[in-house]
Amino acid sequence: MTLSATGLKLSRGPRRLFADLSFTLTAGHALLLRGANGSGKTSLLRVLAGLTVADGGELSWNGERWVALCAGQRSVSLYLGHINALKDELTAAENLAESLAFDGVAIAENLQQQSLNSMGLANRHHLPARRLSQGQKRRVGLARLALARKPLWLLDEPTNALDAEGVALFSAVVARHLQQGGMACIASHLPLTIAAPVHELTLGEVAG
Repeated sequence: MTLSATGLKLSRGPRRLFADLSFTLTAGHALLLRGANGSGKTSLLRVLAGLTVADGGELSWNGERWVALCAGQRSVSLYLGHINALKDELTAAENLAESLAFDGVAIAENLQQQSLNSMGLANRHHLPARRLSQGQKRRVGLARLALARKPLWLLDEPTNALDAEGVALFSAVVARHLQQGGMACIASHLPLTIAAPVHELTLGEVAG
């Protein structure tokens, strides 16, 4: 698998976020996006996820060009934003089940519970999300990642609110995904240690 970006450009009003941005990501590799707040990391992830249309440039998957917002683009990618996409009234287990259904992934309930347990939520899966800490909410997202079946992961500040143990769990989940032939684009301002090839791309804010 290969994800290629050629000459991507995107502006927000009069301000240019990035221009002539090109890179190639292959199976088993991760791309770590660096840059100050407002440099375009989240916007780039949204372009890759098919949630935002770039002002110019091309994206291709395995040599086939992606048309803006095409179904094929969304079918191979899993996007996790920097805000926990959990419903406060649902339990951790119910939120996980709903997320997997949204991803189009059919996973047995016992395997979902095992995933929550492995993320340190053995005694929390029955609690409504509003009673979980921010770090525990992020761990629900990690359980979703551990069960994901899409090859391209697009992760926006995924270690926010995680303690050292949570960061280690995240790194292990991503490493396993890459070792199985997946790929990931990760926006993070924190150092990450992942046992797989990781390349860095620094985005800089450019005045328009």
